[in-house]
Amino acid sequence: MSSGQDRRLVMVGVPIDCSCAAEPGSPPFGTELSPAALRAAGLLAATGAEDGGDLSVRLVGRRRDPGTGLLGAQSVLSVTSVVRDRVHSLLAHGAVPFLVGGCCTLLPGALAGTRDAVGTAGLAYLDGHLDLYDGRTSPSGEAADMPISVITGLGPAEWSAAVGAPLVAPGQLALIGPRDREDAAADGSAMPEDSGLEHELTPASLRTTGMAESGVAAALRLAATAGRYWVHLDVDILDELEFPATDYLMPGGLSLADLTDLLRPIVSSPALAGISLACYNPAKDRDQSAARNLVRVFASVLDPRARTTMNGSYRRAS
Repeated sequence: MSSGQDRRLVMVGVPIDCSCAAEPGSPPFGTELSPAALRAAGLLAATGAEDGGDLSVRLVGRRRDPGTGLLGAQSVLSVTSVVRDRVHSLLAHGAVPFLVGGCCTLLPGALAGTRDAVGTAGLAYLDGHLDLYDGRTSPSGEAADMPISVITGLGPAEWSAAVGAPLVAPGQLALIGPRDREDAAADGSAMPEDSGLEHELTPASLRTTGMAESGVAAALRLAATAGRYWVHLDVDILDELEFPATDYLMPGGLSLADLTDLLRPIVSSPALAGISLACYNPAKDRDQSAARNLVRVFASVLDPRARTTMNGSYRRAS
């Protein structure tokens, strides 16, 4: 794996929204608008990424499938296959994929493509939710409720089988930032311990340990247990007042400064296989300030001159 200074980062848009379009030709909406909005806000220039264009994908169908419990079930499987193929191709050609969604539905395909290309791969999952619902327990049937259940083999059987789940062993997954355990348990969702996973790193525990220190520890653990790992960021890890341009607002999340300190050591590691960003909704960002904030975060953490030492301190090469 190349170092942060010479790795080739390729941004690929995944314009999907888990609430699903009513029909294929309807106007784009919600998180489908995210890749174009972040390009317009300067994400490519800020990170030095190449533009790999957008995937021709869409989640369509607002009827809940009786077999899987998913909205737009067939389009979910199609998106998963297309994302998987692109991630595999990029990694096979020495690139680091940077998927810009869209919603968290993209994650199972991304992780399956990573495994196809590099073998065993871990996952740093930065999200305000556990996302361990399945087609029965999800209140909405939205696929973005379920990515962690899918990759651990607890999700809808057809979707989990399509990616060859389980994709990660318990020690190869870090759940970072969730704060919905009580609500998810009340809905009947699986809990991390049901799949042998360690307890999640909540915002409170991250603050106790320190953001940079927590990021360093997660990166070291995933590199040791999996060799390579994927990083997925759902912007609802941020507090609702800090980042209102998302569809699932919750109090008690991280600040932008917290996220920057946490994320920097995780994406600076040579064990990084790829990155995905999800759940920014430009329709809720009329002045584009949230987009600019995200660009600033990624400009900082993906700066090829940035280096994070093993004690969590940040250095910039001269």
